[in-house]
Amino acid sequence: MKSYIVALVLTIFIYSFGANAADDSNLGASFIFGDSLVDAGNNNYLSTLSRANIKPNGIDFKASGGNPTGRFTNGRTIGDIVGEELGIPNYAVPFLAPNATGKTILYGVNYASGGGGIMNATGRIFVNRLGMDVQVDYFNITRRQFDQLLGASQARDYIMKKSIFSITIGANDFLNNYLLPVLSVGARISESPDAFVDDMLSHLRNQLTRMYQLDARKFVIGNVGPIGCIPYQKTINQLDENECVSLANQLATQYNGKLKDLLAQLNDNLPGATFILANVYDLVMELIRNYNKYGFITASRACCGNGGQFAGIIPCGPTSSMCQDRAKHVFWDPYHPSEAANIIIAKQLLDGGKQYISPMNLRQLRDL
Repeated sequence: MKSYIVALVLTIFIYSFGANAADDSNLGASFIFGDSLVDAGNNNYLSTLSRANIKPNGIDFKASGGNPTGRFTNGRTIGDIVGEELGIPNYAVPFLAPNATGKTILYGVNYASGGGGIMNATGRIFVNRLGMDVQVDYFNITRRQFDQLLGASQARDYIMKKSIFSITIGANDFLNNYLLPVLSVGARISESPDAFVDDMLSHLRNQLTRMYQLDARKFVIGNVGPIGCIPYQKTINQLDENECVSLANQLATQYNGKLKDLLAQLNDNLPGATFILANVYDLVMELIRNYNKYGFITASRACCGNGGQFAGIIPCGPTSSMCQDRAKHVFWDPYHPSEAANIIIAKQLLDGGKQYISPMNLRQLRDL
């Protein structure tokens, strides 16, 4: 009798979830991979120097009542905003969180980790972080959990047709690997920029192919933003407000050009898959160059941070100085955009044209 009741409850759960999943107006699940730009709290559960679960991070995050969650911004990440707009009722749960079990994961899982990169050596200065290889390993675990929750056939259909896989990674491979002051001098001598970028893309190709083999089909991959223009880079290089570090931006541009070619190849070679490119570089550069147009008062100074002309050396924490109007700063801290900037970026990814998101935007990808 007991086993019959358990089976009945499971059947009702699968049926009711399947009915909800059949609503084509909403995205089923959002699977988020990447670094601190989209980390929703995984690093809270690691012994790492890269953490954001301290105030005033999260001060404008309504879901937590303004308490820090591990997001490296004052409010929502781009991944949070996109998920909301595409109809997901809950934020993708961090994979390492204790509640990342059962029905909760059916709305999506966040594997992103502050300090993580495409290359396994990236971010070692932080001691612990989840690189992209590990994040894909963790998705493999989630993939098996979906089979257990929905049954193999429905799980495969749900992941292939009703889920989007977003990847926001690559900046740390430059900032906290190839360009890392002092520690990476040897790497730059032994490996040219061309060779390093090619190595990154070779690893990323393998990672995306592994995800495809686990039934991922709808991908959005962000290119690397203008990392030479963040407050940290401007501060340590003692630049003026309108200047950026040319080498960092050149490396990002070089990687971005080859990333575009890689995604075109994957679209041709992986049947049934759709890879779209989010042109984060041009989007963020537009905000930096024309910040007044979007209601900001600065695109150089961090709202929360300490050190130097642009508060760009010491990350945001309880002892940091904080700006009065957080919605008027493009950057929340020395590295990461504010929620106000994230909202503008997310809107372009959701509804924008091919200048910023191609060959289609995220609403069109959802509706494929």
